[in-house]
Amino acid sequence: MVMPITPANGGSAKTAETAAPSGSAEPIMLELVDEDGTTIGTAEKLSAHLAPGKLHRAFSVFLFDDEGRLLLQRRALSKYHSPGVWSNTCCGHPYPGEPPFAAAARRTGEELGAAPALLREAGTVRYNHPDPASGLVEQEYNHVFAGLVGATPNPDPEEISEIAFVTPDELEKLLRDAGPFSAWFMNVLDTARPTVRELTGTAAGW
Repeated sequence: MVMPITPANGGSAKTAETAAPSGSAEPIMLELVDEDGTTIGTAEKLSAHLAPGKLHRAFSVFLFDDEGRLLLQRRALSKYHSPGVWSNTCCGHPYPGEPPFAAAARRTGEELGAAPALLREAGTVRYNHPDPASGLVEQEYNHVFAGLVGATPNPDPEEISEIAFVTPDELEKLLRDAGPFSAWFMNVLDTARPTVRELTGTAAGW
């Protein structure tokens, strides 16, 4: 079976979430949390990722089509953090005070050009992952969501270079043959699996 990979060709405008960290735009602020996920303050986005990293709130989204295939994205080469690697459908950071569910739906629409048709909470996971390429560190308290995508994605090329809908077998092949995935990918996928199985059914194989 040939896995369809689609290059990004959209042209949506860059948002505050994606602005270069050293640019002249207003700094992007993240919500710092304790080990229980309770908000304890804020920090500028880049400073929160400098080693050893500051624990902050994040989200990860896994969307599936009506055949139970997972929508993956390959991060744009221009991104300053984890460029060019395959990852889950969407990930990011809520603005301070923004509910993670709202942030996940908003950011998915901004990056993919298609808002989720259905989105469910799928748990939380805390991890500490250095990015070997950039030296930045992901110290995150991550809210994980799983859902369905209805419309055809039209990804923003400043965020995403390619997308692919994959079965579990195709994902295994990508993990083996297609180079690095994001450092956090397996942590968040394993957290999402119970909800993913409820959404896609046992036949999908997740």
